[in-house]
Amino acid sequence: MSNPLDADPTPCNQKSGMDFRDRGIYAQLLELMLNLQQTIGDHFVKLTTRQWQAQSLEEANRIQVVREQEDVINHTVCQMISLLWTEAAADQRLQESLHSLNSREVWKKSPSSRQPDQPVRQSSFQASFVSHVLSNRGVDISDFYQSHFQDYDAYQQDKYHEEKNPLGFLNLGVSENKLCVDLITERLCQNDVNCIEEDLLQYSDWRGHPLLREEVARFLSYYCRAPTRLDPENVVVLNGCCSIFSALLMVLGDPGETFLVPTPFYGGFTFVSHLYAKVELFPVHLESEITEENSEPFQLTVDKLEKALLEARQKEKKVRGLVLTNPQNPLGVVYSQDSLMEYLEFAKRHNLHVIIDEIYMLSVFDESIKFHSVLSIERLPDPDRTHVIWGTSKDFGISGFRFGALYTHNKEVASAVSVFGYLHGISGITQYKLCRLLQDREWIDTVYLPANHSRLRTAHKYVTKKLRALKIPFVNHGSGLYIWVNLQSYLKPCTFEEERALHRRFLDNKLMLSRGKSYVCKEPGWFRIIFAENHVPLKLAMHRFKQVLEEQNYDWMVKQLEEAMRE
Repeated sequence: MSNPLDADPTPCNQKSGMDFRDRGIYAQLLELMLNLQQTIGDHFVKLTTRQWQAQSLEEANRIQVVREQEDVINHTVCQMISLLWTEAAADQRLQESLHSLNSREVWKKSPSSRQPDQPVRQSSFQASFVSHVLSNRGVDISDFYQSHFQDYDAYQQDKYHEEKNPLGFLNLGVSENKLCVDLITERLCQNDVNCIEEDLLQYSDWRGHPLLREEVARFLSYYCRAPTRLDPENVVVLNGCCSIFSALLMVLGDPGETFLVPTPFYGGFTFVSHLYAKVELFPVHLESEITEENSEPFQLTVDKLEKALLEARQKEKKVRGLVLTNPQNPLGVVYSQDSLMEYLEFAKRHNLHVIIDEIYMLSVFDESIKFHSVLSIERLPDPDRTHVIWGTSKDFGISGFRFGALYTHNKEVASAVSVFGYLHGISGITQYKLCRLLQDREWIDTVYLPANHSRLRTAHKYVTKKLRALKIPFVNHGSGLYIWVNLQSYLKPCTFEEERALHRRFLDNKLMLSRGKSYVCKEPGWFRIIFAENHVPLKLAMHRFKQVLEEQNYDWMVKQLEEAMRE
C-alpha cells in the first residue's frame, strides 16, 4: 500500500513551515493520517516481502489474505483522508499548508522495495484520491474503474501499429473481432447506408427509432428461428449491451439484491452491476476437472444452480435472477436446447428472472455445432421473466457503433428499460446505418457470415496449433472470439498471486491477455486469449506469449537452482 503524498514519515514534533499549533484541526489530522498511511504501507511491504521469499503454498495463500486486509485498510484510510481534506480545504488560511501536503505524491514512489518477481500494485490512493471534491460514491467509482481498467488505458495510449508503433501493446485481452474490417467498411461506405434526413438529426423515441426496432425484431425472428414473428414493441435499443444489462439490473433488482451467475463469467458484468444498480452477482462456481458430475470442464448443471441458490439464501441474500451468456464467455460453450430448458425451468420454480446475453450468437464457426436461441423455444417456461440481449459488437465487429438490443415479452420491463434511452440512446445517423445493415440479409448470408466464419476458423486453428506445440491445455468449443487456456503449470505455486504476477509479466512485454481472476474463476491459472485478430499482429502476439512463458520457466529453474545451492 502506497501513501498518496510523497514524504517520509516525520514525527509530529518535527514539522516544517507553519507551526503545528497554528494550523486547523483538520489539517493536523490530515497530516497525521498521511503519515499513518505511509507507516501502514511500509509495514505491509515488509510483511509480504518476507512471506514472498518463502514461496510455499501456505505462505502464498497467506500473502493473498494480507493483500485483502491491506486493501480494506487502505480504502478506509483513503476515505478518512478525503473527508479531512474536504473540511480543511474549506479554510482559506490552510491553502498553503494543503498545497505543501498535495505535493507529497507517494503513489509515484518507486516499487523497488518489492522483490523483482512481485507484481507492482497500483496504490488505492492513486485510484480513489482523485480530488477532494468527489463524493464517497465518486471516490468508489473512480477506485473501481482504476483497479479494473488501468491496463486498458495503458494500451489505448500505446497501441501496436505495424509501421507507426511496432513495439506497442498487442491486445489479445479485449474481445473484438478485427477479421472482417474490410468487408464491413466496404458495406458501410455504400450509398444506401449513408443518409442524413431531418428526422435523424432530432431526438428519437427513447426506445429507439421505430424503423430500427422493427428491423431488429425481423432480424432476431430470422436468425434466432423464433416460432412466431417477434414484436417490435418488445424491443429496446441502447448504446451497447452493457447499457442494456445495467438497465435490466436497475429495473429488476434493488441495491443489495442478488443475481446468480455461473463462473467464469464476463468481467464487465461485475463493473456494470457495481456502477449503477449496486446489485450483487453471486457466483455459481464451476470446476475444470472431469468427474462423475462433470462430463466436460466447467459444466453447468441444475444441481449446481440449486446449491448456489441455497447457499445464497443461507447467507440471507435476496436472489432476483439468473444471468447466462450463450455462447458462453470466456468458455465458448454453446448450450443445447435441453440444457436451456432445464435452466429456465429452474428459474421458474424459484420465481427468478433470466437475463440471457446472446451477443456471440452468429459467431459459432464450428459447422458441427448448432446454436439455439432462447427466442427459438416455442413455449418458454416463464416468458414474462425471460429477457434476451443481443448486439452487433462481436458478430459484426463494430463495437465502436455502441449498439445493444433487448427483447423481452414483458412490456412492463421494456417500458422501464426504455427510460434509460434518455441517457444511453444512440444517434439517429447510427441507427439508420444499423437498420440498413441488418436489412441486407442477402449480403449477410452470402458474403459476410461465410467469410467471417472461415476467418475465425483459420485464426482459431493457428492459435490452437501454437498452444498444442507448447503443450498448453485449453477449452475448445468452436464459438466466440476467444480461447480459455490453462497456464497452471507456469504458476509455482499455483495461486492467484502468481497468476497476477504472470499477467503483469505479459503486460511488461506489451501483451494484453485477460486473467481468470477477472472472470471470478475459482481456479487460479486460467487466461483468455482473443484470436479474432489479423495474422501479422496475431503471429507477433503469440511470439511474445511464448517468450514470456519461456522466461517464466527459466526464472523458476534459476530460483530452484539457487535454493538447492543454499541447502
